[in-house]
Amino acid sequence: MSDEDYVYDEASGEWRPASEIAAASRRIVRDASGNELADGDAVVLVKDLKVKGTSTVLKQGTVIRSIRLTDNEEEIDCRHDTIKGLVLRTEFVRKR
Repeated sequence: MSDEDYVYDEASGEWRPASEIAAASRRIVRDASGNELADGDAVVLVKDLKVKGTSTVLKQGTVIRSIRLTDNEEEIDCRHDTIKGLVLRTEFVRKR
């Protein structure tokens, strides 16, 4: 075995297999219906949302394509035609 197969886990103070660390750090992000979301998925808004800082309202049924997961399991990063840098809460979207 090579040194690349093991990673030092600061929480336990032990060297553990890299595959074990990767499996433990995998987080599951779910939409309003409980479906698992992944990077690149398309989602649909389940209610009208007023966008902070603008006078824009995103209507229910609006499709948002190519989402990106963030460090926070309750938020996704996405882009809309009129709004760049949009962050939505997962409780307001459903996987398409």
